[in-house]
Amino acid sequence: MKTLRDIEHFPEYDNLELIAKQVVEGFITGLHKSPFHGFSVEFAEHRLYNKGESTKHIDWKLYARTEKLFVKRYEEETNLRGQVIIDVSSSMLFPYENKTINKLSFSVYCAASLIYLLRRQRDAVGLSSFDNEIKFHVGAKSSQVHLQLLYNELRKYLDTKSIGLQKKTNTADLLHNLSEIIHKRSLVIIFSDMFLGKENDTEKLFSALQHLKYNKHEVVIFHVTDKKFEQEFEFANRPYKFIDLETGNVIKLNPNEVRETYIERTKSLVDELTLKCGQFGIDLIEADINKGFNEVLKPYLIKRAKYY
Repeated sequence: MKTLRDIEHFPEYDNLELIAKQVVEGFITGLHKSPFHGFSVEFAEHRLYNKGESTKHIDWKLYARTEKLFVKRYEEETNLRGQVIIDVSSSMLFPYENKTINKLSFSVYCAASLIYLLRRQRDAVGLSSFDNEIKFHVGAKSSQVHLQLLYNELRKYLDTKSIGLQKKTNTADLLHNLSEIIHKRSLVIIFSDMFLGKENDTEKLFSALQHLKYNKHEVVIFHVTDKKFEQEFEFANRPYKFIDLETGNVIKLNPNEVRETYIERTKSLVDELTLKCGQFGIDLIEADINKGFNEVLKPYLIKRAKYY
């Protein structure tokens, strides 16, 4: 299982298509040995036979190999529209001093892998990015030229200097806007740390998530965090200077003085987000940047299996 740290050992770690291929092919190899084999991407053009329906399109050759009944799907039946949305605000650059492993680079590599997997399954895919405005948006297509456009755009976000600091987030308003311009009944995949600027932005965010569901989108949110520091606050017992990457505000303190309160408050926010997503029928995945890519690819396959 590859983690983001393995990326550092690739000779050209900005070759997103190559990295995505290696991640996905490795994942698929492992998938064949797992309980998820039942809807392996190998059979993207098939679905399980439902008792009572016509046997006209059963793939008997596949039955001979698997002893399971699969029905052939035509291409228009299997095509799915996916829209990958990435938060590129400054808070996603944490940990800022690490030039490879931060929340944004993790999201970029995961997004590239999902785009490769979507394309491998003959699905169409689009890409959007935002901070306090929509930075990039292109709808779902499946051509090779379009795929290269997406990889080229994602590659830009690996350059920390091109993002810059003090880029705030306007998540709620922009998700409202995106929900309207994304083709209806799409699989919307969001990568964000879900950091909000103000207390009252929480209700606005939940309203935006409801809007996505109202417009018939299926939604998967990858809540991207550095769990060790952002949720468990595992800093050493010494004074630190903490800088808000979105505002530039600075505070000096000893983590031990606030750790208990911080952890409690953070857990409360995550619990509230989890509860609301459950109520709205949205899949919320806690994506720790220190873990492997499988936690991103498996939930996607589960959602895709439910999509039809």
